[in-house]
Amino acid sequence: MTERTRANVTTQTPLGDLGRRLAARRAQLGLTRGEVAARAGMAAAYLGYLEEHPGGAPGTGPLIKLAEALETTVTELTGGAVDVPPGPGRAGREPRFTELTPAECRSLLGTHGVGRLAVSTGTGPVIVPVNYGVVDDAIAFRTALGATPSLAAGQEVAFEVDRIDDAFSQGWSVLVRGHARTVTDEREQRRLTEQAYSAPWAGGTRDLWVRVEPRTVTGRRITA
Repeated sequence: MTERTRANVTTQTPLGDLGRRLAARRAQLGLTRGEVAARAGMAAAYLGYLEEHPGGAPGTGPLIKLAEALETTVTELTGGAVDVPPGPGRAGREPRFTELTPAECRSLLGTHGVGRLAVSTGTGPVIVPVNYGVVDDAIAFRTALGATPSLAAGQEVAFEVDRIDDAFSQGWSVLVRGHARTVTDEREQRRLTEQAYSAPWAGGTRDLWVRVEPRTVTGRRITA
């Protein structure tokens, strides 16, 4: 791991919000500050400072140790891969491919996030990202009338979410296929709005709710 991490060290000033990325990666792994600090051989108070102060700028040594402790790379922690498509690394030496169970797929879908919606249009199939939530096992998202995601209403569509870990050349994907419909019941609209985690990132007025009722849910995982 040390050799892999050192290969991703940059001598430039760290990019992005380091503290936010440290906290997010720690939460993703389910680790406490104390556990990460112990792994990195540093004081938990110092890790807390880095997470809570945007101006925190540790040297190369602490960054390498934090990347190792969080099972990622310095490039990822400093935001250097923000504009780079996921998956540029090499495949693992002995990759293992497994099918996910329905329960695992539902767990990975979670309650909300960003996924990719595949929908047919007049000029051919299109795939667009949407902010979604999971309500009663259905995929729900908010859009605007006439926007590309709104064209899903009344169609059979595909919806996909995935996570890629470039540091270890592993990841997973979940595919939902089902019928999409516009939510017209006012009570259901209010309930979805109340349960919405956040407004669509695209901004603007987007008050049209669409639900995708899953017909099949499948998934796969690659581990090194």
